[in-house]
Amino acid sequence: MHPMLNTALTVARSTGDMLVRAAEDIDKIDVERKGQNDFVTQVDRAAEDMIISGLRKRYPHHGFLSEECGRIAGRDEGEQFLWIIDPLDGTTNFIHGFPVYCVSIALQVRGRIEQAVVYDPSRNDLFTATRGRGAFLNDRRIRVSKRTQLKECLISTGFPFRPGDNFNNYLLMMGDVMQKTAGLRRPGSAALDLAYVAAGFTEAFFETGLSPWDVAAGSLLVTEAGGLVGNFTGESDFLEQREMLAGTPRIYGQLVPILNKYSKFAGAGEKAEVREASRKLTALKRGNASEEDSSEIHADTGEDAPI
Repeated sequence: MHPMLNTALTVARSTGDMLVRAAEDIDKIDVERKGQNDFVTQVDRAAEDMIISGLRKRYPHHGFLSEECGRIAGRDEGEQFLWIIDPLDGTTNFIHGFPVYCVSIALQVRGRIEQAVVYDPSRNDLFTATRGRGAFLNDRRIRVSKRTQLKECLISTGFPFRPGDNFNNYLLMMGDVMQKTAGLRRPGSAALDLAYVAAGFTEAFFETGLSPWDVAAGSLLVTEAGGLVGNFTGESDFLEQREMLAGTPRIYGQLVPILNKYSKFAGAGEKAEVREASRKLTALKRGNASEEDSSEIHADTGEDAPI
């Protein structure tokens, strides 16, 4: 095992153990609201401190990018090394006692993700990857699913929850995807969503509004397990784009034509099409849609039109 990966997984396990202990007395945890449906706890901050201090002991000159502390630049020989950290991915799940959360640690070297750890302490599942050496779950090599037909596939996603998020667009996206697949799931932790694609538990994952710490480690797990990652138009640049699609090669290729019109990089015609569909959906919600608009919306989403 690469020494930097070994250090990261040791730190991730220690942090995960702390999260499990904290979860046993969840009612005593102070919760701070950063925004609507966006929370942080003293556990998030303690976990972040534990990870950064643990990595700094071994690599004092490396840089860090984390949800709570922001960016800390590396220096001297460590300026090309950036640890991208989500100390508690799935905070909302955690504070409700819903056991779907994880520790996510990635190492970016000269702009490329080279090492990845995603640790699920509730299940004691440790996902790891080193560029060029494959992806693993608890020391067992993992590969993406072999399913090739979208109608047989389980897809995961995340729902928009911040003020300003375009809920109509997401409803339209979900309608487009749900009627073509075996099911759509929203576990609530993007890092675990990506790990599950890598392990073949699901065939793909898509979401908007994501930050680098949400996806850095999981993206390497997917590619090292034989999958593809990119934005909704299929381009491989995704880390700073705030939209992501990951999946098996065949399913990724089938989802791009469905999702690309919802990308911020979509063409003017595709964006106009989505705006019009969103307008009709808003009218339907308000009860003033025309009969023609109502029929079109229900046909697009696979629902029965109201009688």
